[in-house]
Amino acid sequence: MADERVHTGGPQAEPPGEAVHLPGPTYLPVVVAAGITLLVVGVVISVFLVVIGGAIAAIGVWRWIRATRTEIAELPLEH
Repeated sequence: MADERVHTGGPQAEPPGEAVHLPGPTYLPVVVAAGITLLVVGVVISVFLVVIGGAIAAIGVWRWIRATRTEIAELPLEH
């Protein structure tokens, strides 16, 4: 079977030098957004919702930062 690649005659691109690192999937941005939403709604409705929303948002941000630090620490040094 013939080679199916299309050659345009131009210079060929260099092969990729390093792997691209993408962060893993996480639910924490949704948790932080829900906490901030409760906090803002609580400003209008009840101080209780402000406290609950602030706690959810703070815990979500803390866990998100901790997960990011762990993930970054696992990367190779030359990355």
